[in-house]
Amino acid sequence: MKIALDTMGTNNAPAVEVEGAVRAARHLKPGSEIILVGPRRTLEKELEKQWRVPPNISIVQASEVITMEDKPVEALRRKRDSSIVKMLEMLRDGSTDAAVSAGNTGAMVAGAKLILHSLEGIDRPAIATTIPSARGVSILIDSGASIDCKPHQLLEFAIMGSEYARFIMKISRPSIGLLSIGTESTKGNELTRETHKLLEKSGLNFIGNVEGRDVFMGNADVIVSDGFVGNIVLKVAEGLASAIQNILLAEIKRHFLRTIGGVLMKPAFMRMRKRGDYSEYGGAPLLGVNGICLICHGSSSAKAIANAIRGAERYGIQEINSKIVNAVTSFKKGENDDLGG
Repeated sequence: MKIALDTMGTNNAPAVEVEGAVRAARHLKPGSEIILVGPRRTLEKELEKQWRVPPNISIVQASEVITMEDKPVEALRRKRDSSIVKMLEMLRDGSTDAAVSAGNTGAMVAGAKLILHSLEGIDRPAIATTIPSARGVSILIDSGASIDCKPHQLLEFAIMGSEYARFIMKISRPSIGLLSIGTESTKGNELTRETHKLLEKSGLNFIGNVEGRDVFMGNADVIVSDGFVGNIVLKVAEGLASAIQNILLAEIKRHFLRTIGGVLMKPAFMRMRKRGDYSEYGGAPLLGVNGICLICHGSSSAKAIANAIRGAERYGIQEINSKIVNAVTSFKKGENDDLGG
């Protein structure tokens, strides 16, 4: 399996990407390769800094970079030799099997839609983000790819999230929750109320609405939302986690005895931090497009990049896209049968 990596995405590119690629290359399955996409001479210099570069790493030249400040669609058209465009075109043309980027999320989503197009039966793509919970982890879908959604699109998100949870998280019958402002089916806006009706009839393991306070309790394996609300949930969670950490550290340092207690509690704090560390999961897949695309945080570490690459390999081995198409096709066939079609 060939995995292309946009080397110009993180805040510390390309050093982080190159180190992450080298880490991942040592643990991929036999026959798997990593293709670094970016300025060749710069990447060659970065590789020289690494210890024992594995032979399953190669470089494809890309002279331009889509920055975080660029407007996605405009940049895709103007910067044809950017690492994101080049990587997605390679995926479309079959010269790579997966694409991983920590760059401009809007450009990745727009580029995937324009260059790769959607999977059969899928109207819009969705980012499936793994989030820590009191019971382990859950999937939040969508966390930023599609806004102004319609009920049938959220239903598609639920189907895609369910398939991802089944085959990647190994949950035989994932529970599905719809993010709303109340657990009652009558609560929420028109979008959530209509989506609730569709999910009730879908045959999925739909447990009803979940509120914001339920998101991190693990009450649902898959939490469905439009991308606008989902992204706000993620950003609030990131800010809250940082605030709690800073407040806790400040309180511990205020008194000598608290400092001693903090030292004794350090193993527990470290385990808790690891459970909430996004680098453990690496990247979030963009589900619903005709290719394997993983999107990473702009502040990703080498560890996060390595885990994203390994996640892309796992995604490909499990053939998640084929399973999504089969699930959506089966669902729509069942709908037609019910209508006598």
